Amino acid sequence: MKKERFLDVLALLLALSGLMITAWVSDDVFERIPHIEDEFAYLWQAEVMAEGLISQPSPDNPKAFLIPFVIDHEGQRFAKYPPGWPAALSIGARTKVPWLVNSLLAGFSLWLIYRLGTKILGRGVGLLAELLTLSSPMFLMLSGSLMSHTLSLFLALAFQLSWLDSFPLRGESREQLVPDKMVLIAGAGSLGLLALTRPLTAAAVAFPFALHGVYLLARGKPEEKKKLLILALVTGGVASLLLIWQWALGGSPLRNLYTLWWPYDRLGFGADIGVTESGHNLYWALQNTRLNLSAGIHDLFGWPYLSWLFIPFGLIVLCPKRDGKLVLAVFVSLVVAYGMYWPGSWLYGPRYYYEGLPSLAICSAAGVAWLGGWLGNWRGAVRWRRLSVLGLTAFLVMLNILFYVPARVWGMRGLYQITREPMDALAEIVEEDYLIIVHTQKWFEYARLLPMVEPFGEGELIITRSRGSEADDDVVRLYSDRQIYHYYPDTPDLLYLESKVE
Repeated sequence: MKKERFLDVLALLLALSGLMITAWVSDDVFERIPHIEDEFAYLWQAEVMAEGLISQPSPDNPKAFLIPFVIDHEGQRFAKYPPGWPAALSIGARTKVPWLVNSLLAGFSLWLIYRLGTKILGRGVGLLAELLTLSSPMFLMLSGSLMSHTLSLFLALAFQLSWLDSFPLRGESREQLVPDKMVLIAGAGSLGLLALTRPLTAAAVAFPFALHGVYLLARGKPEEKKKLLILALVTGGVASLLLIWQWALGGSPLRNLYTLWWPYDRLGFGADIGVTESGHNLYWALQNTRLNLSAGIHDLFGWPYLSWLFIPFGLIVLCPKRDGKLVLAVFVSLVVAYGMYWPGSWLYGPRYYYEGLPSLAICSAAGVAWLGGWLGNWRGAVRWRRLSVLGLTAFLVMLNILFYVPARVWGMRGLYQITREPMDALAEIVEEDYLIIVHTQKWFEYARLLPMVEPFGEGELIITRSRGSEADDDVVRLYSDRQIYHYYPDTPDLLYLESKVE
């Protein structure tokens, strides 16, 4: 009992460490600001939702006030994404710390990974899986960013743990901390919220458990069938809010808001899907999958070309177990599901598979335990074997922490040349009644100033992107009562006053 309590305390300390480390990444590497188009759209929508709204009226000249992936449709402006992550991020926006939301979720997720690994193979495996996750460069990058994946990781873990607790193996003993119905409803609600956050991810995560559910419907006990009904009703009820969201913003419950920005941004295969001349097809699906998995060779645990080293041995332990197969199948399901989506994902590592990170961490931890003789038929107290496996694992983790993480994670600083420096330089010379026209063809040289204006920031400052002299004149006429300045990224600490002709 003392050993178990000691491991629980270690796991809690790792979770707290994860919160602090990812908060440091968010502050020092990403400087608490968006860097890619997705993040700008998420934060914009979060700031709007923090004001109790789901959209804003479109400006009079929408193209001059471009926000990446924020749509103008029938007089209203809103982000193209589902509401789950912006709603969660809006809690941070209300308290002026949106950059901290993912770090909090990262800490909770690490604890849930420990609980999931413990449930399947014991506390030792759970703790090692948690440690491997915390050291993962992909985990650090995404948890320090403003992307939606850390919320979906947390929700996916909550659902998986709930399922395994609600449908235990025959004769399995388990710790009963909360009533069964509360566990079931929490898991169902988590899956529903996952559908509101990343719908395709929710479908992929749920798929292996849905197959298990079909088996239980056919051969399970009446009590299990009742639980399945409750789970389906709660999950469906929460997930249906996505249809209401699409109806409220797009005019139809079945309207894919992504297509309002790019008509070809849809799921599936066809000549009119994706950006290639042939459209999205099986060839491009396999190419994307190959590139995504190639990124995972390094970014999974930061062991160059070796991040998958222990997984084959972990399969020996996990595959005979029902719970092990269900959790492993989540990663496989994500790989297959995202083969049907045309973009690839490797900037932050293979982020489309991120919610499968616990599967790989637990499998790797199980592989270490099997090789060391703690699990499986190859048990034994052969000292040299245990020391060798532990030494190799420790060496790889330290190699990652000392070399790979600094190069990979801190190498993301200034991504797309977006830093706080231009904002800080501009903040020293602007007044709130200025209209600043940014002259650039590069989206990021304009977007990196957006955190200074509403709804990202407070105040009356207006920043617009130049679209030619005639379009700029239209904007100037709209704001004729303001001081008009021109900004050029090559001289970030200078503004050029536009002379007014009476």
